[in-house]
Amino acid sequence: MKKSPLAPDSFPELPIIKGVQFATGQTGIKYIDREDIMLAKLSPETTISGVFTSSTMRSASVLDCQSKIGLSTEQGAAILVNAGNANAFTGSDGQASVNRICEALSLKLGLPSSAIFTSSTGVIGEILPDHKITNCIDDLKNTLHDGSIENAAKAIMTTDTFSKGSSATLDIDGKRVSISGIAKGSGMIAPDMATMLVYIFTDAKIGQINLQKLLIKLNNRTFNCITVDSDTSTSDSLICAATGASGVDVSKSSRFSKSLEKVMLDLAQQVVRDGEGATKFITVNVAGAASNKDAHKVAMAIANSPLVKTAIAGEDPNWGRVVMAVGKSGAVANRDHLSIWFGSHLVAERGQIAKNYKEASTAKYMKQSALSIHVDLGIGSSFSTVWTCDLTNDYVKINADYRS
Repeated sequence: MKKSPLAPDSFPELPIIKGVQFATGQTGIKYIDREDIMLAKLSPETTISGVFTSSTMRSASVLDCQSKIGLSTEQGAAILVNAGNANAFTGSDGQASVNRICEALSLKLGLPSSAIFTSSTGVIGEILPDHKITNCIDDLKNTLHDGSIENAAKAIMTTDTFSKGSSATLDIDGKRVSISGIAKGSGMIAPDMATMLVYIFTDAKIGQINLQKLLIKLNNRTFNCITVDSDTSTSDSLICAATGASGVDVSKSSRFSKSLEKVMLDLAQQVVRDGEGATKFITVNVAGAASNKDAHKVAMAIANSPLVKTAIAGEDPNWGRVVMAVGKSGAVANRDHLSIWFGSHLVAERGQIAKNYKEASTAKYMKQSALSIHVDLGIGSSFSTVWTCDLTNDYVKINADYRS
C-alpha cells in the first residue's frame, strides 16, 4: 500500500523502557510473509491502566481487558496483539479464544491469566483461529528483547501505511524518566474513549488509580479529539504500563503529565495523518461557544462532515459547508454572530460572506497539505480543538476492497 503523503520521514528512535521486552512473529491469520503478532512482557509490579471503546459491540478482547484493569500485577504482566482478525461479533467463541490464548501465555510465561491483556484488530465477524497464535508463543518467548519496539509497531498494523511511534524523556530530581508509545489506526476512527490500538510504556513510578485518572483526563484532550471517518471501532483500546524502574514517583508531577500528553497527542495526530486515503491534515478550532461541550460538538460536526471533507479534498474553500455543519451540530449558535476562517483568511462574518473575502487567495491556501478551519460562534468563552483529514476516492477504494 502506498505510504501516506502526510507520513513522517521515518520511525522515530524511541528510548528503551526498563522492565519491558518485546517480540514479534508471523501467524498467517490474514497476512502472508509479514509479522502480524506482538508480545510485550512487563516486569513484576508494573502498573497497568487502560481506556476502551464505549461501543455496545465491544470485542471479546476489549471486554476481557476491561475486567482485568486494576487486578494484581505482582508477578508481572503481558500484552499480546494480533492483526488481521478483530475477534469481534464472534459470540461465545470469541471469549473462548481469548481464554485459550491467555491460558497458553500464562503457562509459558509463568504469569497469572488475570495479568495477560490481549487485543485483536482486523476483520469483524470472523472466528479467530487462535491456534495460529498459541503456536507462536514459544518463538515469541524465546525472542523477547528490550529494543524491539519498532518491530512491535509494525506488527500491529492493518490498513496503516506507516508504523507509529512517539516518545518523551524528562529529568525529575536529577533522574531520567522515559515514555515510549506505539499505535495503529487508519480507518474506522471516531473515538469515544481512546481509539484504535495504542500502547504506552514508561519507567515512571505511579499507582494504578492515579495513572487511570490521568489517562482518562489526557485521553479526552488527545484521542477523543480526532476523527477520520466518524466510525467508532469495536476494538479501540489504549493501555498504559508504568514499570516503576526509574524509581521516580510521578504521581503529583505536572511535568510528567505534560510529557505523557505530548506522546498521546503525537500518536493521535499520526493516526489522522494516516487516515485512509488522506491527503490533507486538518485542524478544526472552535471558539466563542456557550460551553466546552458545545464547542466540541461543533468541532466534531465540522470534522466529521463528508461534505466538508470532500470539499477540502478538492481544494475548494466551500465555507458554506462549514456553516451547514455548525447548524446541524445541535450546539447553541446564532447565525449573525458566526465568523469563519480558513487559515488566516476570513471567509464569513456576522451571518454573511466577509466583505474583504478573496476567493483566489483562499483557494491557493487550500492547496497546502496542512490546513486549519477556525470558527468563532461569538456567544461565549468556551473552545475546542480537534483534528481530522480529508475524504478522498482512495478511502472508498480501500474500504470497498477491505475483505478481499
